[in-house]
Amino acid sequence: MKTAIITGGSGSIGEALVAEFSKDFRVVFTYLTNRERAKETAEKYGAEAVLCDLNLEADTERLLKCVRSCDLLINNAGIDSVGLFTELSDDELYYVINTDLISPMKLTKAVLPLMIKEKKGSIINISSIWGVYGGSCEVAYSAAKAGLVGFTKALSREVGRSGVRVNCIAPGFIESKMNSHLTQEEINEFAEGTSLGIIGKPVDVALAARYLYEAEFVTGQVLGIDGGF
Repeated sequence: MKTAIITGGSGSIGEALVAEFSKDFRVVFTYLTNRERAKETAEKYGAEAVLCDLNLEADTERLLKCVRSCDLLINNAGIDSVGLFTELSDDELYYVINTDLISPMKLTKAVLPLMIKEKKGSIINISSIWGVYGGSCEVAYSAAKAGLVGFTKALSREVGRSGVRVNCIAPGFIESKMNSHLTQEEINEFAEGTSLGIIGKPVDVALAARYLYEAEFVTGQVLGIDGGF
C-alpha cells in the first residue's frame, strides 16, 4: 500500500486530507496540541497519529522511523499570527517562520531521499492566498506562506528528473478552526470578496490535493482554491 505523510492532521483541513487519502493510502499524520481530536481522526479513518513538533529534529526523526517509504508528503501544519507587524515580537516572528516555512522545508529534505530512491513521489505544500497576495496584519504569516510558493517552484525544477513532483495549494477563506474566531459579519465580507460569493470547505482543499497527486504532468504549480478571490 502507498504511504502518505500529512502534517497537521488534527486541524480542519488536515482531517479532510486524512479522510481523502485514507481511502487508498496508509496515512501517517502529525499533531501537536489536540491529542483527543487526533485520536478520533486516526480511529475514524484508520490512520496513524504521531505526536510531532516539526521544529524539533528529534521529533522529525521519530516520525520518519514510522515509514519505510513515502509516496506523498503534504506539508499542511501551520500557525497564524494576527496583529500589526511593528508590534510583533522577535520570538513570535521566528516561531511563525520556523513553523510555516522552515519546518516544511526540513521535513521535505528528510523525506526526499525516500522518494528519489524510488524515482517517484509527490510533495504538496499548503500555502495561502496571503502567500500570493499578502495580508495586512498577517505579515509574518504571509511571508512564510510566500516562501512556500518559492520553495515549491524551485524544488520542482531540482527534483523533476528524479520522478518527484512538487506543487502548492493556496487556499482562500476556508471554514476551519483557524478562522473560528471571526464574526459572521467578517466571514460574510470574505465571501463577498470572491467571484462565487461563498467561502470554502476543507474538502475543497482535499480534492485539490487529490488532483495534484494524480496529475502526473503537473509540477511547480500553485493552485488557488479561493472561490475567485
